Amino acid sequence: MWYQKQFTLPSRSRGSYLITDTVLKELPELREYKVGLLNLFIQHTSCALSLNENWDEDVRTDMSDALDRIAPEAGPKGEALYRHDDEGPDDMPAHVKSALIGASVTIPIKDGKLCTGTWQGIWYLEFRAMKHSRRVVATIQGEKAKA
Repeated sequence: MWYQKQFTLPSRSRGSYLITDTVLKELPELREYKVGLLNLFIQHTSCALSLNENWDEDVRTDMSDALDRIAPEAGPKGEALYRHDDEGPDDMPAHVKSALIGASVTIPIKDGKLCTGTWQGIWYLEFRAMKHSRRVVATIQGEKAKA
């Protein structure tokens, strides 16, 4: 059985955000599945989705800081690093970070619940300085529990 739904994440500026509760609220249909897979796909090229630490908020801040070091907006002397800067200096670094982290995650479903590890949560990573609302396509494939 297949099910698909689109939802919009709240507008956020640059940072890493735990969205597991938002996903569960948007997808009450998960409870109907005995076994399956949930795929979440974010329809944008300057943000990402990931599975990572869900307890310590410092991990999300450290991740954002680490990605800024990998793909900075400017060189050490303030010089431009990228040709593509149509929407500002954070434009191309956001695309680089998105390519590194990825636009989707797939999580197993068992007995109506996501099969994440003890400390795993679903992250939304926003790489642009200005707030953006982002659309996510959720696709569930699996076997529904017998009624």
